[in-house]
Amino acid sequence: MTLTVEPGPVAQTEADTADAAYNERLRLLSEGSVHKNFDPFGDIDWESPEFAVVPNDRRWILQRESDPLGAHPWYQAQDEQTQIEIGMWRQANVAKVGLQFENILIRGMMQYVFYSDNGSPEARYCTHESIEECNHTLMFQEMVNRIGMDVPGMNRTLRFLGGLVPLAGSALPVVFFMGVLAGEEPIDHLQKQILREDGDIHPIMRRVMEIHVAEEARHISFAHEFLERRVPKMPKFNRFVASLAMPVIMRVLGDAIVIPPKEFWRRYDIPKSVRKEVFWSSDAAEKSLRDYFADVRMLADNAGLMNPVSKMVWKALKIDGKRSRYRSEPVRGNDRAVA
Repeated sequence: MTLTVEPGPVAQTEADTADAAYNERLRLLSEGSVHKNFDPFGDIDWESPEFAVVPNDRRWILQRESDPLGAHPWYQAQDEQTQIEIGMWRQANVAKVGLQFENILIRGMMQYVFYSDNGSPEARYCTHESIEECNHTLMFQEMVNRIGMDVPGMNRTLRFLGGLVPLAGSALPVVFFMGVLAGEEPIDHLQKQILREDGDIHPIMRRVMEIHVAEEARHISFAHEFLERRVPKMPKFNRFVASLAMPVIMRVLGDAIVIPPKEFWRRYDIPKSVRKEVFWSSDAAEKSLRDYFADVRMLADNAGLMNPVSKMVWKALKIDGKRSRYRSEPVRGNDRAVA
């Protein structure tokens, strides 16, 4: 008599467990996009009287606490009307930069999705995020239109590269998602800082930032999850190269996102010394720059992208410092110590 032995259950490997956990987190992010999303023309009452953009509205004056130019003596010395006009131009341009960056992000994500496998949780989430980012571009453009400033957004170099960068979505996804964080983290940090201060800002700005911060939490979470999963699987040499590329990408794209283009400085005849001090020569400006990337330094540690050589690159680019203990940890005091 022949005995047939039924195969027992296959033991789940550590990799299988990690994949299942990752897929479950992506499922939750996708479900969040389904159940909590915003429509730029359904959730913002653009025609409300309180959203009207009127002359001499002091709420457009840049805040000293959250805007590096707003805190500078040169800006403080300008007459009120000039401060208002500069504030309107700057806020409109920040919105335009956000629009252009998210346009690049959408195209890169769709490039990544194009080559994804059937049933991929990443493909589903990236598509949800792209839909939300499309809504953000509508929201930002409407804000620019309402303010009425004909702003260019990004500097000319980045506008030119905007046609090429999305190709990295499929060719170099790790580099692409590093770039995603380089644009998202500084804007998210600034907007949260403004909202936490609860200052007297225009309702258009407040509502747009509230919506953007709420949905960007998911978007940034995905980029962190993606890199924490992908980077440790890279060959050792590739991971080392990525560790050196990461701080460079953060600094270069971060500057392109945060620093106004040449048109701004020329339009208002702002001295070069002011620009240099605000971005990033003063002690306060250097601290702000470091603070933008505290969450990214935490990610670099978690993903194995911090090593003695890469730490020197972070320091040379003046974006080293203490890592966050958790995502979106508020800045406290004079946290400057190198992790």
